[in-house]
Amino acid sequence: MTPLIINTTVNDHQVAKLAALAIALHLAEAVLPSPLPGVKPGIANIVTLYALHRYGIGTAAWVSLLRVFAAGLLFGNFLSPTFILSLSGALASLAMLWLSTRLPAKYFGAVSHSVLAAFAHIAGQLLVVWLWLIPHSGLLYLVPLFAAAALLFGTLNGLVTATLLKKDIA
Repeated sequence: MTPLIINTTVNDHQVAKLAALAIALHLAEAVLPSPLPGVKPGIANIVTLYALHRYGIGTAAWVSLLRVFAAGLLFGNFLSPTFILSLSGALASLAMLWLSTRLPAKYFGAVSHSVLAAFAHIAGQLLVVWLWLIPHSGLLYLVPLFAAAALLFGTLNGLVTATLLKKDIA
């Protein structure tokens, strides 16, 4: 029997390294106490933002989606509501990152991309919660809290990403 040979590219290896780092950060964040249920800093998104700015939206999408699927499998919540919420947030933030990369780079960089993606992530999750789990207008009372968290953590993650991009690591 002939052995199966998989031809990989340098880009494949880069995606694998970045996805592994994002998964490790996601796992590390999971053991940290959360200030409020559903509010996390999203430090793995720093890797996605780095991938976006260094390698483009395709690599960023691979890194983000591999992280979501791997975390779902590692945490044992694959295809659960938690997984669906994570995936919906990731897809919404990737869509926002794709749109925001079309804005003038002179005015929009890592910090603004991070903040926009954080808002999209929260909006995507809240939309799924409202459409699927809790179709009640009382959910709107949580929007200011989640928006404040998105602004804070989006800004912090964007600043970290901007610093990493200036140092030109990896």
